[in-house]
Amino acid sequence: MTAVSEQESIWTGDFGAAYTARNQFDEPAAFEQFYVDRFGIGRAEINRAALGGLDRGLKVVEVGCNVANQLAALARDGFHRLYGVDIQPAALAEARRKRPALNLVEGSALDLPFKDGFADLVFTNNVLIHIAPDDLGRVMDEMVRITRRYVWGFEYYAPELQEVPYRGHSALLWKADYGGLFRRRFPALKLVYQHDYPYRNGSGLVDRLYLLEKPAPGAGG
Repeated sequence: MTAVSEQESIWTGDFGAAYTARNQFDEPAAFEQFYVDRFGIGRAEINRAALGGLDRGLKVVEVGCNVANQLAALARDGFHRLYGVDIQPAALAEARRKRPALNLVEGSALDLPFKDGFADLVFTNNVLIHIAPDDLGRVMDEMVRITRRYVWGFEYYAPELQEVPYRGHSALLWKADYGGLFRRRFPALKLVYQHDYPYRNGSGLVDRLYLLEKPAPGAGG
């Protein structure tokens, strides 16, 4: 696939492959412990707080799935119609090796390879933070386009968009109120759930989880 942005060029290259290598969890317990160490709570509990009441038969798409750690966690919680898309070939190769039951495709968040309304729920996990501000609206448009109902996210939070240095590089990481940006761009989206998770390391960083819902077809404003 031809890269169409500077970010895509970076993430499909050695920098992206190194990210994949750093984020391997061979056992579910190690993945859970990562979240306990960071936030004091496991990922399974975080997911259940937001998604506990949802039908496990919903069709779910993760944008920026990398090696599919998040999709595997959802599978352990009973979700079984799971799809992922990522721009990094090395990540997808590893995900397919470890998790052959998942539906994984190579593609860009700027042009998602799914038809309109393909999914019931589309989500990102610390992915929008790596999208350049000039491209962010396009990615949000694509996410809203492919979902019939829910948009779910877990991203670095700040009240206003703020760039953060990332491993010695600039223009690769931002924090913002991503749920709020979705709602400003798509005012019909309803906030279903929101919770902030401060980091335990004293850095002052916070990840915000949000669940948004599209109005039912034909619903009044």
